[in-house]
Amino acid sequence: MGQHPPVTRRFHRPGWKDPRLAVGVFLVAVALMLGLWAVERASHTVEVYTAKTTLVPGEAISSDALVATRVPPGPLTQTYLPVNEPLQPDAVVVRVVPAGELVPRGALGDAAGLDLRPVTVPLRGGIPPGVTKGSMVDLWLTAATGPGYLAGPPAEEEPSLLAEGLIVAEVMATESIFTASGGNGAQVLVPRADLSRVLGALAGERDLVVIPVLGGQP
Repeated sequence: MGQHPPVTRRFHRPGWKDPRLAVGVFLVAVALMLGLWAVERASHTVEVYTAKTTLVPGEAISSDALVATRVPPGPLTQTYLPVNEPLQPDAVVVRVVPAGELVPRGALGDAAGLDLRPVTVPLRGGIPPGVTKGSMVDLWLTAATGPGYLAGPPAEEEPSLLAEGLIVAEVMATESIFTASGGNGAQVLVPRADLSRVLGALAGERDLVVIPVLGGQP
């Protein structure tokens, strides 16, 4: 029985009706449209500042604490701090701006207008949950519980509210400060009207207790 000669296969160039070519053209068109859409969208946005970390009153503002964020043009550009405007060298934060939030224009102002003073309060027994930079706390005055105060407190030394709604500017945990209280402290911003009372309590024999305010920022 004779052998048939081998069949030679011919490769045809795909025509316009080839489905593979149609799919490829479609994908290229989609990619091109997405690219044009992205360019168009970027050209219709403006850059405003977002807080890189939580900002608290009295803190000097700088580009290191901010990150640029693109937003649609409109009322946002009037409400929040735009990147294309230079920062005032003497500007400070006048209200809490949580990390990751857009920075309102009204959150910056003059340090001379702030009626707050930073005071460091020892944190006995560790840093309470919820006491973080930018959070809100109350200060309570209680009977002393350190060495030498083993006897029960007299009746007149019941806990009393010393100051409320204070902003935490910083939380510290070091061994070089407040060694008698475990090395923890919170710097709180105290209105001048309450300053003498808070400083007098710190110098006295009773303890100050920091209580977080539920729902306080951040």
